[in-house]
Amino acid sequence: MEQSIKQQLIAMAEEPYRKFASSLIPNVDNVLGVRLPALRKLARTIAKGDWRDYVRSAGTDTFEEVMLHGMVIGCVRADVEELLELIAAFVPRIDNWSVCDSFCNGLKFAKKHRERVWEFLQPYFASPNEYDVRFAVVMLLQYYADEEYIERTLGLLDGVRHEGYYAKMAVAWAVSICYVKLPEPTMAYLRSSGLDDFTYNKALQKIVESLAVSADDKSRIRAMKRRA
Repeated sequence: MEQSIKQQLIAMAEEPYRKFASSLIPNVDNVLGVRLPALRKLARTIAKGDWRDYVRSAGTDTFEEVMLHGMVIGCVRADVEELLELIAAFVPRIDNWSVCDSFCNGLKFAKKHRERVWEFLQPYFASPNEYDVRFAVVMLLQYYADEEYIERTLGLLDGVRHEGYYAKMAVAWAVSICYVKLPEPTMAYLRSSGLDDFTYNKALQKIVESLAVSADDKSRIRAMKRRA
């Protein structure tokens, strides 16, 4: 199956799109150039068949093979424990922000199993691997930026200490999402947060960039920037 899937991906690849996609993903040099809607369509097809056989043999040679593997996990029907096993096996394959964020976006089952997934995510926040941390943080902003979890979510974000750029940017993004959805508790958090200056200021920047934030609130947020 692996070779057949790879052949399909090569057939779907577009050279202009390869150049465009490669420019967006630093340090990734194995992009074929397959558009994401085409990958999602193929993932849904695989998920309707013998997906367990596919998962066991999924290739890793190209960006698209890894992306597809993650998408399939998001499409399959299985019990929560099997899904978490699939996720745990996949996360070490994540080596860029694009695969990470698309993967997290596809894990909709987390909405129905939030406490179990929350428990599962905890070790990743303290991982030495940058993309383990980003995975956990993006899962927070996708599924836990709400009234029920906001205090715990902000507490976890405040405790992230990884020095990797993509881990820090994920935390900044997550804080901005929390602000957009729940401005009052997030503002209270920002006033006493333990975020490093880079992450804190990036969070403010992302809040200001949001179209969902009022002009008055943006002015207040700008005034909170930490100066060197």
